[in-house]
Amino acid sequence: MKEEILKKARRVFDIEIGELLRLRDCIDDNLARAVEIILSCEGKVITTGVGKSGHIAQKIASTLSSTGTPAHFLHPSEALHGDLGVIDHKDVLLAVSNSGESPEVVSLIPYVKLLKVPIIAITNREDSTLARYADVHLFLNVKKEACPLELAPTSSSTASLVLGDAIAMVLLELRGFTKEDFALRHPAGSLGRKLRVVRELYHTGEEVPVVYEDTPMPDVIIEMTSKGFGATAVIDKGGKLVGIITDGDLRRFVRRGGNFNTSTAKDVMTKNPKTVKSDELAAEALKKMEEHKITVLIVIDDEGRPEGIIHMHDILRAGVL
Repeated sequence: MKEEILKKARRVFDIEIGELLRLRDCIDDNLARAVEIILSCEGKVITTGVGKSGHIAQKIASTLSSTGTPAHFLHPSEALHGDLGVIDHKDVLLAVSNSGESPEVVSLIPYVKLLKVPIIAITNREDSTLARYADVHLFLNVKKEACPLELAPTSSSTASLVLGDAIAMVLLELRGFTKEDFALRHPAGSLGRKLRVVRELYHTGEEVPVVYEDTPMPDVIIEMTSKGFGATAVIDKGGKLVGIITDGDLRRFVRRGGNFNTSTAKDVMTKNPKTVKSDELAAEALKKMEEHKITVLIVIDDEGRPEGIIHMHDILRAGVL
């Protein structure tokens, strides 16, 4: 029984993978045109569809929105009862319909055309109504559904989803979308925690331990112990970071026979310390700490001046893992 179940499941995988490969091999200039239209769009991408295609259209809108392309899903039935007002003449309509004949979706065409809104259609029929009226038609080229009855949308819905992902990811790259941009759109949950930036977690102002190069070591030690980070930034007279002193530096200085009473910060500090910028991901700061076996990083501004300090515990407490 188990082998029979696994055999049937693998059949579904094999069919859908085969149809995706067929789709990959048939994409052409129409895909490039669709991306160019969306890239030049001054408004947003309105996606639409009903049934399984509607669910796919919702996911495409969500993926676009989270990766730098403003998008909104519009249910075609609701559109015909007032929600059509969400479409602006600066927008693009991306309609998903396996048959290309869904009455609810086809009914939108005259109104969208009046607004002179470009229509990008994703269908599995080249001669469908939606395909004919679209400015760009993206043909799925699916020959076989994974459903043994050839009824439930399976290969076709998967192909539509992957095609939407392809459009979104190409747009992401062309826009130069970054991890930091992604973080701004995902502030909640475990993903949001992983994408938090240093400025959300670091210590600033009076909390930051800072001494000058010529600060006597007894004063350096007081600064380090009073701020509680086990380290202090060392700056020159111009305020730029030139070094760091940690508990480890103190121990090494003692082992070398150094005398705190006759030394200054410059004699003990580690030059050119590892640093981080406030707009960097906290996860990257943690990775840097782990790679260099350190527990703190000085946060510097564009001029190389200390603006904060972040401890490994700050990142771990925030759940950035």
